[in-house]
Amino acid sequence: MRIVILQPSYLPWLGAFDQLRRADLFVLYDDVQYDKNGWRNRNRIKTAAGPNWLTVPVLTSGKSGQTIRDTRIDPHHKWAEKHQQALRTHYARAPHFESVFALLEPMLSPAWRWLGELDEALFRLLAGAMRIDRRVVRSGDLRIGGGQSERLVNICRRFGATDYLSGAAARDYLDVAQFEAAGIRVEFQAYAHPIYPQLHGAFLPYLSIVDLMMNVGPIAAAEWLTRGVEVQA
Repeated sequence: MRIVILQPSYLPWLGAFDQLRRADLFVLYDDVQYDKNGWRNRNRIKTAAGPNWLTVPVLTSGKSGQTIRDTRIDPHHKWAEKHQQALRTHYARAPHFESVFALLEPMLSPAWRWLGELDEALFRLLAGAMRIDRRVVRSGDLRIGGGQSERLVNICRRFGATDYLSGAAARDYLDVAQFEAAGIRVEFQAYAHPIYPQLHGAFLPYLSIVDLMMNVGPIAAAEWLTRGVEVQA
């Protein structure tokens, strides 16, 4: 069994859904420290003027070391309205705008209180729209401890994983020897970004999956995820 353990992100990029597609079990790593100015509360879409950030404002003052799941959305900002308007403005001419926006509009709501819950809900929604059906759990619900790599190994052991698929950036810190000692094979994702039909001029990679879905549709988006992908042991 192959497991992926990844921090939740807001409207994630293609690579996160490629990892989901390749996993038997996907763990949202939501009880680790929230990283300010990371991908937990923001992502990019494409506009005629270039990339544009969609950012969910969160409360961080006096909350040093808070986890992702304990991070509160700031209720004093009209972020949901702004994100809806940005999608209308920049994707109105996209071939699949109507169907994708109809999915997103009710989810982009000021009623959300917790960032982790918003990220998870959107992740599940978009995966479902692409018909990527995998088991997804939250690490915070598992109550599994350990050091940096040790804890990942312990989560893998909990579910009887034989393979652990990691993002490429983890090469710099992952203690592969701990996985090998537990009989778990480590793979690193090497994602060659596909070039798909896109609005607004020259192709721009590493955007939210929303850009791909708006341009090619949810079902076709799942097929585009597989193009140019290589996983190295």
